[in-house]
Amino acid sequence: MPLAQLITPQQLDERLDSPGLVILDCRFALEDVDYGQRSYAEGHIAGAHFADLERDLSGPVVKGQTGRHPLPEPSLLIERLRKWGLDNDSQVVLYDDGPGAFAARAWWLLAWLGKRDAVFILDGGLKAWHAAHLPLSLDPPVHHEGNFEGKADAKLLIDAEHLAKRLGSADLTLIDARALPRFRGEVEPIDPVAGHIPGAQCAAFTDNLGADGRFLPVEQLKQRFAEKLAGRAPEQLVAYCGSGVTACHNLFALALAGYPLGRLYAGSWSEWINDPKHGVATGD
Repeated sequence: MPLAQLITPQQLDERLDSPGLVILDCRFALEDVDYGQRSYAEGHIAGAHFADLERDLSGPVVKGQTGRHPLPEPSLLIERLRKWGLDNDSQVVLYDDGPGAFAARAWWLLAWLGKRDAVFILDGGLKAWHAAHLPLSLDPPVHHEGNFEGKADAKLLIDAEHLAKRLGSADLTLIDARALPRFRGEVEPIDPVAGHIPGAQCAAFTDNLGADGRFLPVEQLKQRFAEKLAGRAPEQLVAYCGSGVTACHNLFALALAGYPLGRLYAGSWSEWINDPKHGVATGD
């Protein structure tokens, strides 16, 4: 079964009563950290549990050491996934408002813990669900304690020390998921230093999507990343962004296009700039 899979609103609607289905509502807004919980309370897809980016899908921030969204402690995340009813053989559907950035973070975390089959992102998210005129629910999900047994896979990660040693390597493809103005260092609305990691290429995660907010066809995604790889081995690719969230969108799109899963620099730009010895580049 493919590692990265999409599901349409109509397909999800037909599966809502399937046994073993776990749905996670991953809505979040950086500028309003209570937005997701508030929106979930106002209506969600029936049976969905709310998965908060900062409380559930990230660990605690240590100022001056971590990025803005460090990875959660695996044992704590596994415990939370079990409380949401996750079994080893569960089907999982993840959604957010639409672009898929927060849903992709949850997808990557599941892959990191070894859950790599039957995990879907709702293509177009809640925006597509609304466009299909499908209803929302105010009811809490039925509680089922899951038995998921996961183990974090260190091979899916690279830390700042090892990345710094690899900069300039002929086989490294380093892609930055932030928008081009932030990559160039022309603007920086969140972090105290502007620019990008030397040698990186801009691969804005929003370019994985069409005008309708859904993922591009597989062949277009394949070509998009083929241009970034330029003949280098996809296994050597490293993805990062501002805090390790939207980079997962690129990793999902790569897997959707049939490429092997690259590595995530989870600390990303917001961690990289904590060390004044790390290089900073601006422009293209």
